[in-house]
Amino acid sequence: MTAVSDPPAVEPVTVPEVTSPTRGSRWRGILAGTAVCVLVGLLAQVPVLYNRVFYFWDDSSAQFVPMWRALGQGILSGGWPPMLDLDAWMGGNLAGEAMFGTWNPVNAANYVLAAKIDDLAVTATVVKTEFLVLLALGVYLLCREYGAARWASSVVAVALPFSGFTLYFEAATWAAGLMSFAWVPWVWWAARRMARNRSFTLLPFALGALAITVGNPYGLLGVCVVLLALMIEFAVRRHWRAVTRLFVLGLTLGGVALLVFLPLMGNVAVSWRTESRIFNDDFLRPDLSDLLGMSVPGTAAQIRSWAGGAVRMETPAMYFAWFALPILAWVDWKAVRCRAKALVSPLVVTVVYLMCTLGPSELWMFRWPLRLIEYVYLPLAVLLAVLLGSGLRTDHLRRRIAACGAIVLGGTYLSIAAGPDRVLRYVLGAAIVVVLLAAAVLLSRRGGRPTAVALHLGTAVVLFLQLHWFPGNLSVAQFGFPTSVTQLQQDFARRYQGTVFQVADVSAAVSTDKERSWRYVLLGNMYRAAGVASTTSYTGMGNKTFSATLCMNHLGSTCPEAYQVMSRPTELGPSLFDLMRVETIVVQRALVDDPKPPAGFMVTERNDLVTVLHRTAPLPWPEGRLSQASPNLRVTADARDHQRAEVLQIERSGPGRGTLAFARLAWPGYRAEIAGRELPVRSGPAGLLVVDVPPDVAGGEVRLRWIPPGLGVGLLALGVSALVAAGVSAFQLRARRHGTRIEEEK
Repeated sequence: MTAVSDPPAVEPVTVPEVTSPTRGSRWRGILAGTAVCVLVGLLAQVPVLYNRVFYFWDDSSAQFVPMWRALGQGILSGGWPPMLDLDAWMGGNLAGEAMFGTWNPVNAANYVLAAKIDDLAVTATVVKTEFLVLLALGVYLLCREYGAARWASSVVAVALPFSGFTLYFEAATWAAGLMSFAWVPWVWWAARRMARNRSFTLLPFALGALAITVGNPYGLLGVCVVLLALMIEFAVRRHWRAVTRLFVLGLTLGGVALLVFLPLMGNVAVSWRTESRIFNDDFLRPDLSDLLGMSVPGTAAQIRSWAGGAVRMETPAMYFAWFALPILAWVDWKAVRCRAKALVSPLVVTVVYLMCTLGPSELWMFRWPLRLIEYVYLPLAVLLAVLLGSGLRTDHLRRRIAACGAIVLGGTYLSIAAGPDRVLRYVLGAAIVVVLLAAAVLLSRRGGRPTAVALHLGTAVVLFLQLHWFPGNLSVAQFGFPTSVTQLQQDFARRYQGTVFQVADVSAAVSTDKERSWRYVLLGNMYRAAGVASTTSYTGMGNKTFSATLCMNHLGSTCPEAYQVMSRPTELGPSLFDLMRVETIVVQRALVDDPKPPAGFMVTERNDLVTVLHRTAPLPWPEGRLSQASPNLRVTADARDHQRAEVLQIERSGPGRGTLAFARLAWPGYRAEIAGRELPVRSGPAGLLVVDVPPDVAGGEVRLRWIPPGLGVGLLALGVSALVAAGVSAFQLRARRHGTRIEEEK
């Protein structure tokens, strides 16, 4: 017989007053939330015990963490928000990339922190632990908002951050995905409280702005789906004022989205992000049967990835929580029936994201549906917490044991069928799940807290077990970059002066001794951590002309022909080495064994891995980015105000149209003027910026500046949105002071 009474009815009612929680209840809630944060913070260190660079992996090492340090140094120098990094070249259009969340104050604080830590792996661990904790606390609050018990909310809140995709992909590699996902449960929680008139609009607006300004489109999609689901929930319950409040909130957050994503859209014409297509090649696309392994420890789903074209993941990407499916045989399903209307929104979110996860492999800017699986698990966590909170039942014991056994054996069988070479692993995992679940069911007779202890213990045990089997994400690249900033500066900043152009390929570097290779060449944004200006930055946006001319990919790898292309004269006369103000050339001998020094360079270092060349004479105009002026123009001064502005003094020395070439990529948004007159700006050789000076311009001060496309509209939209949110909040405050209460439910 069950020791748990049926849950109370939760049909929405209209009441004149809302009963506030008691002081003791409030303190118990604070202690429970604090315990969740502490436990997740501790468990987040377990991956580092197995693999010191677990969080400094793939894109986190090549893209995010090194640039965090560079951005932090720029912010400390007074450059917030950072929108352009000239020394990162193709990856320097930060506003267009959007992925670094330059408008996000929490990101900015973390970038400053990153600038203070010498070890990049430690930086990654600290920042990602912060967001795993933030995610867990948001899930806990969201579950409590739907009426789940504290202990049940804590169980799923601790489990979700260590689900397979969130831990092995988002936390280990795709940092922007983790940062945006961590805010979504907070937005959901605050928006629902606002809809129920329990908080002011400014709270979900601020949290929604934090989710959107991370710059990851999946975070924006998450906010949109959540708001849509909430509007459907309250429409079903005929709470039209709540629907109106949610609609207004959505409009205000749309203004924030304009600020973040208009620059990205404004660069579509010159970047790789030009295709709008729908297609399916099954890459990183799970199917419905893969979901049946969400509670199998060590499950490796049959999903195509980068691992040598393998059809099986080398990470437990589809894992959710060890108890998620088996415990369904022991829950009280009356909890769902009693709260059907209140649970409409998590059901809607589940259905929407499940359809997307099982959908095509690319849809506009959204690709690789596996990325959406954590958004499926988030609403499932809410539903699971509500079910668990009603207690575990032990009546009809034989039937429940049979159902539980079928779930465990079914998932285990499917995992073994996908990977029969790992049969012992799956059998061990199944045995551990059975033992842990039996302990949880037995302890449930003593109440929720002992049950929670058993379930938390199981989460920790399975985490240790999975990290023993999968100490890193072997489905993606592990570059093995050095992590000490001091060592990087010693190896590179003192030897590679000025702008560095590198002819190197990542495959040639990692195929040899990686540790030794990375002492002579770096790729991605690693040069930014070393304090070196280099063309080898990581970019998800790219510049079509620049990359096509130099056959440069998103990681900064080039082909051997790039050396000859850089050396030959351009239509403006000087070579690209001169137009880009290159001072150091690093050539990987595996690509070009014996490079002939171009004019103005000499070989200064040569070993079995690289040839290094340096410029023999200093470049003109050392304070700016001007690289060439046509013979009929004389430049008497050139100074860079900051990354986005430059001022020149020119004098005419001959007739005809003049040209000024800059060591800047011609991103949309550049504007040049002299004495209030606008000068033509265009893309020159390799996509470099060229300013044309008409024949009738005698001379004067040329002002060059860059403003991201759509920035003015975005700032205006943000201002209007903030004012609307503040105005609605003021109205809500006034109504509350006058005793107006509407549509409360619990």
